[in-house]
Amino acid sequence: MEVTLFRANIDDAKEIHAMQVEVFKELLEKYQDFGTSPGNENIEKVEARLKQDFTFYYFICIGQQKVGAVRIVDKKEAGKNKRISPIFILPQFQGKGIAQKAIRLCEELHGNGNWELDTILQEPKNCHLYEKMGYRQTGKTEVINERLTLVFYEKKEAGRI
Repeated sequence: MEVTLFRANIDDAKEIHAMQVEVFKELLEKYQDFGTSPGNENIEKVEARLKQDFTFYYFICIGQQKVGAVRIVDKKEAGKNKRISPIFILPQFQGKGIAQKAIRLCEELHGNGNWELDTILQEPKNCHLYEKMGYRQTGKTEVINERLTLVFYEKKEAGRI
């Protein structure tokens, strides 16, 4: 199955927002993280990000079908980390290796080293995915509420610490 990325623009805000709300709905209900969940963001926040010159939104596609999306924050500054925030795959396409392929494509497009992201510590599948992709926990965590803790990851260039 070939995974491709298709660059989104401001005209795609409504579609990205609808997908994001659908994908994160279950996690929002589970963790009640109304202040931090992409599933609780309004469309204006997605639009504002799409207008940032350092934000790159991509639809994740299989053939012509959009199965998810990813936002890359890349300020194109030497030595600065690029950030994945968020990445999401529609429920019916999860567990098929699509996110892995999308992350690899993002790393090819924006450079292989110096990446960061965060995820929910209580979601072992998410943590496993990122660790399998070469991301390492930084040691930083942030307690959002009694149910949810964010854990932070980094991926450095080969040969760098």
